[in-house]
Amino acid sequence: MAETRRKAILISPESCIGCRGCQTACKAWNQLPGQKTGDPANFQNPPDLAPTAFNLIRYIEMPGDAGQLRWLFVSRRCMHCGDAGCMKICTAPGALSRTKEGAVVYDQDKCIGCKLCSASCPFDVPRFDGRDKVVKCHQCHDRTAEGFLPACAKTCPTGAIRFGDRGELIATAKKAGYEKLYGETDLEGLGTLYAFRETPKTYGMIENPAVPESVVFWHRVLKPLSVIGTGAAVALSLIHYIAVPPKRDEEVKRDD
Repeated sequence: MAETRRKAILISPESCIGCRGCQTACKAWNQLPGQKTGDPANFQNPPDLAPTAFNLIRYIEMPGDAGQLRWLFVSRRCMHCGDAGCMKICTAPGALSRTKEGAVVYDQDKCIGCKLCSASCPFDVPRFDGRDKVVKCHQCHDRTAEGFLPACAKTCPTGAIRFGDRGELIATAKKAGYEKLYGETDLEGLGTLYAFRETPKTYGMIENPAVPESVVFWHRVLKPLSVIGTGAAVALSLIHYIAVPPKRDEEVKRDD
């Protein structure tokens, strides 16, 4: 997508102290209720993104120098992809859209709960609330449109989460010694960038993220047919089967 006026969030894990202030600020701004969790075997809480958790700090424990433990704290949330698979596959016009700043946002009133966006996201981000309506990080577009920082960036005490002009953030990170940022060119550029000192895998991120081929096929072949009304039902059924396959018999029995 065009870089004109595009904003982004830059995350620097080495600067993160794991305080979870971003999680709390996100909940407060979006009026998200608390999430009941168990007694986790590690320090990460909640364990994953949820309808009530648009972003979270992933706690990564690994060996350090001289036998000491080393911690990495990595903020996880929607990546606001330039080439967004969720937007490509969405069958409900207007349910997922892009702001002029580049954020991928949702409209629950238009969401039909098909969950194809979840199946198409290489980062496993979209979640669905009790009404089966999509929810996720929306980069605080209601704040940024008025010139304010996203709640997470506003509250971060160490500067591990920064928000601003995407090109300027990239330039600043490179001046600081980061030769290439995660998300700089992936999927036509991500709206959530990461300044990594080591390989993406070390931080729990996938290498070379890509939109699933089933989504590309839907976007290029089936979706145009459904728009003009030819084979719409067949097209939708086929892509849903590809993206969200039915449960096998043994899985059904196990669920029962």
